Amino acid sequence: MNFGWLFKKKQGFPDFWKEYLELFNKKKNKENPIVNTRFVAFDTETTGFDKKEDRVLSIGAVSFTGKTIQVNNSLELYLKQDVFKPETVEIHGLMKTGSQEKISELEAIKIFLSYIKDDVLIAHHANFDRCMINEMLLRHGLGKLKNKFIDTGVIYKKSIHIIYRQQDKSYSLDELCKELNVPMVDRHTATGDALITALVFLKIVSRLDKRKHLNWEYLLQNN
Repeated sequence: MNFGWLFKKKQGFPDFWKEYLELFNKKKNKENPIVNTRFVAFDTETTGFDKKEDRVLSIGAVSFTGKTIQVNNSLELYLKQDVFKPETVEIHGLMKTGSQEKISELEAIKIFLSYIKDDVLIAHHANFDRCMINEMLLRHGLGKLKNKFIDTGVIYKKSIHIIYRQQDKSYSLDELCKELNVPMVDRHTATGDALITALVFLKIVSRLDKRKHLNWEYLLQNN
């Protein structure tokens, strides 16, 4: 059987995608000490919740290692709105012809991948943001994200259900902010929500650490 088409397709990937994939071929410390791991908390603002029909309007991200959030090295991207739904503007506040400098979807992908590298991604209700980014990638003939993911909603349930066993309850980011005393600054902007998610994550990690439940497998399990 001739597999030449497969290799040809792989060789046809753009350099930025090849460089991203290559990061995951490098050997890392299997212990993955949490204190030395670079995490990237991110959020997307979108035209809606349909991963096929809707589009990403903006991407925000902040990175941190240990307990230090690198606010001065945050990521804030605004994408050209090929799909526009005026009914969602009330939520995200992004107009089709706003003052923000907007870039193409492909350019946003390049910048985002360069920022996240092969580090661990954190999001609230992470599957939605992951799916929206993956759809962007697939529209440009690329594969899916390879990064490990942590969902703050999932690990929050783990942190409280050590005692309380209500595994079916879903928690909004607003609820987590209230429960963990995290200020809701710039809520419903991608970068603001990314920062809030990072703060929520650190609060949960601190709780797990106090209860001696903090380890790599515990954070990543079922995420």
